[in-house]
Amino acid sequence: MESLSIREASHAGSWYTDHGPTLTSQLQGWLEDAKQDMGHLGEVPRPGARIIIAPHAGYAYSGPAAAWAYRMLDVSKAKRVFLLGPSHHLYLPGCALSKHTHYATPNGNLPLDQTTIETLRRTEQFKNLSVSSDSSEHSLEMHLPYIHHLLSLSFMEEDFPPLVPILVGSTNPSTEREFGTLLAPYVADPANVFIISSDFCHWGSRFSYTYYLPASTTDPSEGMSLRSKDQPRDPPIHESIARLDKMAMVAIEHGQHADFLATLRDTGNTVCGRHPIGVIMAAIETLKSPKTSGGDSDQGKFHFIRYERSSDVVEGKDSSVSYASAFAVL
Repeated sequence: MESLSIREASHAGSWYTDHGPTLTSQLQGWLEDAKQDMGHLGEVPRPGARIIIAPHAGYAYSGPAAAWAYRMLDVSKAKRVFLLGPSHHLYLPGCALSKHTHYATPNGNLPLDQTTIETLRRTEQFKNLSVSSDSSEHSLEMHLPYIHHLLSLSFMEEDFPPLVPILVGSTNPSTEREFGTLLAPYVADPANVFIISSDFCHWGSRFSYTYYLPASTTDPSEGMSLRSKDQPRDPPIHESIARLDKMAMVAIEHGQHADFLATLRDTGNTVCGRHPIGVIMAAIETLKSPKTSGGDSDQGKFHFIRYERSSDVVEGKDSSVSYASAFAVL
């Protein structure tokens, strides 16, 4: 019998509460609040919504926004849950897999799908994630309480669909296409759910990004970097940030991997989950190519349903992080 190796919830007690009952109450409250505001979106969860994009900041900042994506997620047929998140600390040119057997949350452990992970490992395309790098990364962990809570609403704990966490590094476009092609069969399988972890614009000097786009233009080349004392008003900085994020979200909704990358290149937008998003977009594009699809044009199309920022920037010395939630039916 394989010995247990549990990744502890290293960010519990700081990025989110480590008290299980309090965490459950918070998660359920955010999910209920989101549902009350989603009447215009039709059936919730959306049947067949097996792919979501959701943020990974501290729950005080992004917990409510993430609830919108998780409210749409359909886990009714799930047999495994893929979780793709960006690497914030470890330099990684490709992707890496965990060596643990379980990931802990304050409300219980999530089992990892050792069979699928070993199958992926045998492709020799993945690195092994060290225990220390696994522990320090928050982009995967911040989704675990939501995953555990959502599964607990549909499954007995012993029947939870296992997790396949994949840490995505600083992948170039061709590498994203390669991993997209590799994962495409898993994306096509209706038994698989995919959760893509990403915040959006990180704006401010502490992020080395103070790009501003005046109201007079939509051409990114006519934008500029602001100084700390700058306080433009046409539009206010926070509205410029929203425009930049909207450009990225529209590119994702249009579904062209290359166009998404071009938008980020033109604006410099600091979407931290750009690489996991790029991998899933490449996978969906593979499935929708003429050789592999006869299909519905809306299949695999992302729909953004929530957008928030940690604050509204008005001066160049300010900062903010943006959070967006989306789903795709496949």
